[in-house]
Amino acid sequence: MDATESETGPNLLGFRINHRTMRADTRRLADLLNRVATGQITYDRRRAGALRTYVSLLCDGVHHHHRMEDEVLWPVLARSASGEIDLRELSDDHAALEPVLTETRAAVDDLLAVVTSGDEAGERTRVAAGRLAAALAHLRDLLDEHIEEEERLVFPVIRRYVSVEDWNAVERAVRRGGALRFELPRIERYAEPDELAELTRTAGPVLRLMLAALRPGFRRREALVFGGG
Repeated sequence: MDATESETGPNLLGFRINHRTMRADTRRLADLLNRVATGQITYDRRRAGALRTYVSLLCDGVHHHHRMEDEVLWPVLARSASGEIDLRELSDDHAALEPVLTETRAAVDDLLAVVTSGDEAGERTRVAAGRLAAALAHLRDLLDEHIEEEERLVFPVIRRYVSVEDWNAVERAVRRGGALRFELPRIERYAEPDELAELTRTAGPVLRLMLAALRPGFRRREALVFGGG
């Protein structure tokens, strides 16, 4: 991050890390489910249930992030930088992602149902895992393309035209609807040490306290889903 960014204009660090967590977790999950589909990993009911929770929270987070962009950030940009950027294609991307999120939720539900039926290491589980892996790979690819384009087009406009006050209001809106018990520990996982230090300086002691409270539960779920990876 530019050292002057937080001093002179909107600090985009939180958004950038949130984008990174969505992309990295989707990629990580797609790789994991490929291993389940090929029989390298077996899932019992407990692990499949934890996976369903994790994937559902991830899909919720992607949906919420894009809804806040459509409903909160885009109007700020229209007011602050009218004529400087056309947001229609990015909004179309958000709409195109919704059926993929629905497909991903359905696929993880199906996998849990198959595992719960007793087919923990059988062919039906491998087939269901393959469907979920394909849905996650599709989501991964769409997110990669969309986020790269969004950061290329939108971030410079935010830095140039959006006030710190308006940007802080956008970030507050995003935080209000998010599942902090899931989102905050993932930020800690994917932030670089200097980025986490910057976030902590900005948020103050409350961030350290929240992370300390939320970290153990998140790490237990993560270890159950990914096998400690």
